[in-house]
Amino acid sequence: MNFSAKPFKNWFGFSRRERRATFVLLIILVIIIGLRYIIPASTIQIRDITGIVLPGYDSADGTSDHTKAKVVYTAYHKYQSGDSLKKTGDPAGGKNQHEAVSAKPIKFGTQKSLAQKSLTDINTCDSAELVRLPGIGPVLSARILKYRNYLGGYASTSQLKEVYGLSPETYELIKSRVTADPKAIKRIGINTADYKELSRLRYIEKYEISAILKYRELKGRIDDINELTDNKLITVEKAQKVGPYLRYD
Repeated sequence: MNFSAKPFKNWFGFSRRERRATFVLLIILVIIIGLRYIIPASTIQIRDITGIVLPGYDSADGTSDHTKAKVVYTAYHKYQSGDSLKKTGDPAGGKNQHEAVSAKPIKFGTQKSLAQKSLTDINTCDSAELVRLPGIGPVLSARILKYRNYLGGYASTSQLKEVYGLSPETYELIKSRVTADPKAIKRIGINTADYKELSRLRYIEKYEISAILKYRELKGRIDDINELTDNKLITVEKAQKVGPYLRYD
């Protein structure tokens, strides 16, 4: 049986046109590969988050990525603080690439942070100011003001938790946005007040008021809140609550 190579020649053979096309493709590939070594790599400048090119820092200077990141981070914060950015020279000791760059702090809008916003004084505010707080509507606003009048003013913002209908969740929302000026508290003169006036005090009972008046009558004068606790007229816990509402003139 004779072996014939003709089928293989027909299968793997190239026509003249195909050989020419293959030759052209090889030339194109050689040109592309050659350009990779002829044309120098382009320099990519590192940009910070503001979109400003930091002068003198590029990816082709031989510096490690870690060092570059540190340099860019430091330069960026100097830029924000208003310090000038300056590159003193290239790594090889060549001529300065950039002179000092004058920069001013970047302003990212005029909106202040929450910590810088003025707090709402619950001792002097009105209903309109209260309803701007999260979770506070017209009903709760009215109750806050009513309880303020009942107390004679808030000695602490934590007293808002005593307002009927104000949930712990709502208090957590507003506690960092309110303040209570103790100067606005209406204090009662414990050495001159009668039973009716002392009855305005939120945290002591009627029998304790009677005991205070009787003690004052015997002693003649009460000098401070400790005198009430030392003589067992009120407890220490109640003294802490009622103390801000008393004066001793």
